[in-house]
Amino acid sequence: MLLREIEVFRSVMSVGSASKAAALMGVTQPAVSQSLRRLEEAAGFALFRRLRGRLHATPEAQALLLEVERVFVGLDSIEHRMRSLKRFGVNTLRVAVYPAFGLTFVPRVLSRLVAERRDSEARPQISLQVLSSREVHEAVLGRQVDFGLMADEMPTTGLEHSEFARFPGVVVMHAKHRLVNVKTIQPRQLAEEPFLALNPEDASRRRLERALADCDVGLSVVVETPYAASVCEMAMRGLGIGVVNPITALEYAQRGLVIRPLSLDVSFAGLLVLPPGQPLSSVALRVLQLMRIQLAEDQKALSVFLKPDSKR
Repeated sequence: MLLREIEVFRSVMSVGSASKAAALMGVTQPAVSQSLRRLEEAAGFALFRRLRGRLHATPEAQALLLEVERVFVGLDSIEHRMRSLKRFGVNTLRVAVYPAFGLTFVPRVLSRLVAERRDSEARPQISLQVLSSREVHEAVLGRQVDFGLMADEMPTTGLEHSEFARFPGVVVMHAKHRLVNVKTIQPRQLAEEPFLALNPEDASRRRLERALADCDVGLSVVVETPYAASVCEMAMRGLGIGVVNPITALEYAQRGLVIRPLSLDVSFAGLLVLPPGQPLSSVALRVLQLMRIQLAEDQKALSVFLKPDSKR
């Protein structure tokens, strides 16, 4: 492929003469003429008519220029992509997150990422999949995503993993519930109210029931759901009270949901899981940094909402 000769041809067609093309490209005029002759020999037809020392493009040259311009648009795109990769790295992100963090927490993180990358070159392409913990596990194990967040009831065999967050569960209730002025909810108080429960297979639900059994009390379950967000939504509507991950509850507390500490040790843990041996892109690393920053800010905000006399 005579790339240099094609570049010379494009330059001549652009400026209209060999001398101007030579000056533009920083070469001599004879060098330009030689390149054009080599291209014509390779093509097997004339690209220019030479009349009184001037070049006149043939119809074949005009037709060829259309294809050449298409090629150079592609080359310009490649150069642009190379500059973007040098500056920003691979700018795509694929994440699978279980609902406790995927419905509100990760969107808050991604809004920070987009805000700091307003430049269109820097704006990443993001795929956020909110899945069950089992599906997150499968997606990470199958290398379908860069990383995932899942609950701690799932096995971690075959995955790189670490604990991302662990929180004591909080009790959520309507703003006019009779327990709103109680500083810390006790087991018997929990058992006396209509209860909005997570599904029986949920690890935190099992931990809660074991702790209540040790206190010789049980729950009066009125609704079961796999999602803590649904528990919060129903609590806001006065259907009962529930115990959820405080990260999920925070979004609703800002809308008027009341959250209170529970005297029992019922933890909610989120695990960060990655495909083994798969390096993270720069954008994935940045998102993990922002996740930790957001987590610290959310913890600080939660401390305000957990006070019975807090002014919100």
